[in-house]
This record gives sequence, C-alpha cells and structure tokens, in this order.
Amino acid sequence: MRELPFAFEEERGSGHEPDVDPSLPEGSLREEPAVYTVSRLNASVRELLELNFPEIWVEGEISNFRRYASGHLYFTLKDEGSELEAVMFQSRAAYLDFQPEDGMSVLALGTLTLYERRGKYQLEVRRLKPAGLGKLQLAFERLKEKLQAEGLFSVDHKRPIPAYPERIGIVTSPEGAAIRDMLSILARRYPLVEVRVFPVKVQGEGAAEEIAHAIGLANAYHLREEPLDVLIVGRGGGSLEDLWAFNEEVVARAIFRSQVPVISAVGHEVDVTIADLVADLRAPTPSAAAELVVPDRDELFRRLTERVRRLRDGPRGRLEEARRRWQLAVTGYALRRPLRTLRDASQSLDHWLMRGIQAQSARIQALHHRLDALAGRLTATNPAAVLRRGYAYVTDAHGRPLTAADRVEIGQTVHLRLHRGRLRCRVLARESPPSSGDEDTDTSREREE
Repeated sequence: MRELPFAFEEERGSGHEPDVDPSLPEGSLREEPAVYTVSRLNASVRELLELNFPEIWVEGEISNFRRYASGHLYFTLKDEGSELEAVMFQSRAAYLDFQPEDGMSVLALGTLTLYERRGKYQLEVRRLKPAGLGKLQLAFERLKEKLQAEGLFSVDHKRPIPAYPERIGIVTSPEGAAIRDMLSILARRYPLVEVRVFPVKVQGEGAAEEIAHAIGLANAYHLREEPLDVLIVGRGGGSLEDLWAFNEEVVARAIFRSQVPVISAVGHEVDVTIADLVADLRAPTPSAAAELVVPDRDELFRRLTERVRRLRDGPRGRLEEARRRWQLAVTGYALRRPLRTLRDASQSLDHWLMRGIQAQSARIQALHHRLDALAGRLTATNPAAVLRRGYAYVTDAHGRPLTAADRVEIGQTVHLRLHRGRLRCRVLARESPPSSGDEDTDTSREREE
C-alpha cells in the first residue's frame, strides 16, 4: 500500500507550543494529527488518485447523460451496486463515432481524479465505446494481427479477377436484398454470365461455419461439376454484430484456401471485415461487387461498334488514297506530254553520262602519274641497275653476302656476280678500310701476309 501523503503529518514551524498531556511523564509531548485546509486535502487526494490510477478501463451503464454547450459530456457510470461520476471533455468527445445515451452499456478508458472545487470523485474519460462493440473490436484486432502475421493478407496471394467471366458463384443469404440486387445488376450488365448461388445464413449462431462450408462446396463444384471463374462472398449492411460472421477465423481460412478467386462484398463501404482483407478483391457493397465482376454490355457494344467501323473504314480509306494518287498520276505533266518527258529524261541521262566519263578519265590519268612515279623509284633502287654501272655482288662459298674485308680469309674462294655473268675468285690479299692512326700498320701487315 502507498503511504498516504497526509497521514499523521506533524505540523512544524506553526509558532505554537505543543500541548502537554498530564498523564505522560514530565518532558513527554502528545502527538497531534496534522491540520489540513480543504483545498490542500482535496489536492492531496487528487494526486493520490491520479498516481495510483493513471489509466483504467471501466465498464458500466450510462445514466444522467448531459451534453453542455461547451461540448463537454457529463454522465454517471453505474452497475448493480455502485455509481461513478464521469466527464469527457470536448477535445475527446469530438472524435466519438456514436451518440451516447442513457441506458447504454459502455467501456470507458480514463483517469481517476478529483474535482477539487466540489470535492467530487470522478473518472476523466479519454475514450468511450459501446461495451459489446468494444469487445468485438478487440477480438477483431487480435485476429487481424494473427492472420496478418501468417501472411493471409499478403498481396502475393491475391489472384486477378477474370475480365469476362462465364460462370460466377455467390455465397450469401437467398432471402436478403443483396442477392436480388446482385442478380439484377448481373442480368442487366452482362446477361451472358451464368450464376450459381450457394445459400447460407449470414448472421447469428453458426453463420460463420455455414459460410466457410459453402465456400468449400463452391470449390468442390468448381473441380467436379463446372468451373467457376469467380466467387462472391458477402451480405448487405448491418451492425458490427450482424456482420461478425465475416470476421471469424474459419471464414478467413476458407477464403484463403479457395482455388476460385474470391470477391468479398460485406456491408457498406465503411465496413471493413477480416473477409475483405483476405479476399482477392474487396467490393464496398454487394451491388458494387456485381458491377466489378462483369463488364457492361452497353460499353462492350460501343467498343465493338468502334472496332467494326475502324475495320470497315480502314481499307476504304486506303482505297480512296490509292485512287487519289492514281488520278494525280494520270492527269500529271508526264502523261500529258510523253515525248517531251522522254527527251528531257534522255538529255538528263546524257549529261550525267558525260560527267561520269570525265570523272573516270581524270581518275585514270591520276593513276598513270602515280604508277610512273612508283616505277621510277623502283628503277633507282633496282640492284640490276647498280650492276649495270660496273659494280659487283660478292658472296662467300655458301652464298652469304660479303660486306667487309675482315670477314674473308686469304686464299678463300669468293663469288662475284656481275651485270653479265659470274666470277669465282681466290683472295690473294686483304685490305681493311683506313682508321685513325693504325692505317699504315694495318696495310703493311696485310701486304706481308
């Protein structure tokens, strides 16, 4: 237990001497309880309440409900044995999505506090919702989190809805306005489609199990009897309790297992159910589902008419264009004066032929000049021309060219090629080219040898 901040607190600094109890031993003091002002006491109680009950849920029945011009709501929460005053300020009350009234069971989330001016113990409400709705909403959120974690809402599992279905299955009540509206819209928009109805109870005890079973029957019909292109599962509008069958896990898992693509069409546009989140496509209402699942025959007829017109007018337009071009050709200058046209063409041909011949002659002459220049260069570098001037080509016995005297031995045979004929000679002496100061020495040594 928290220690009360005001219990047995001793007043200090008051300037009064403490009372002496005659029955106590001399020198002993009698302890007196602290004296609180009303404001201080109420402030202490308020602090105690707000510290110990910062946020709590309270369930009760509304009575004595009042809405002030300021927008604040004042009411009493009661059950069989007690009452609790409550207040909800305008900043919170503005976001209520229902109208509280006397006799309504609600869940209130708030803080316990004290209205100090009147010493009035009350609950300052932050959130308010109908008690039954609150419990269902909590169950909805828990199931939503569970199925989302398992991946039942993932877009990876969503299948496309066929654009032109041949056969549609509908899981709904056979007696409600929803089935009549859907059948009427389907017949008006796309009378070619076939419809198979799988009747179920859509609210009350056992409705969820019936819906799940019907989805299974539709899939069995799809596999064994006739293929279904799409399956609509839904009902008309109602309260959260009326729509609750479509928030049951058994229905969600049946939709997820369905081999036929499923359109969920439950309630009104503002109603979002677990079935909507699992289905391949959500329609805001059953009527909207019927409009989404089939094309409009009037629109199809308009599109087909446009296609036919384009197919008809396309060849006709091309034919008209060909006729126009032919008329231009036959009425043109060329066909009206053929001889002049041929002469002009012949003269133009002569002109281009002459230009071609002249260009070719210039090119041939340039090639001749280039060939003569190359021939002169070849003649100047031809070894035969050098031999003709009296030079000889010298090789050793193996046909290797000799370019230096020191590569030949005295007495060695060498071959000389002249401009006309060849000579085989023996080396009697060898002279090396003169170099620096050794010229005389080398010459005399070679002569001695």
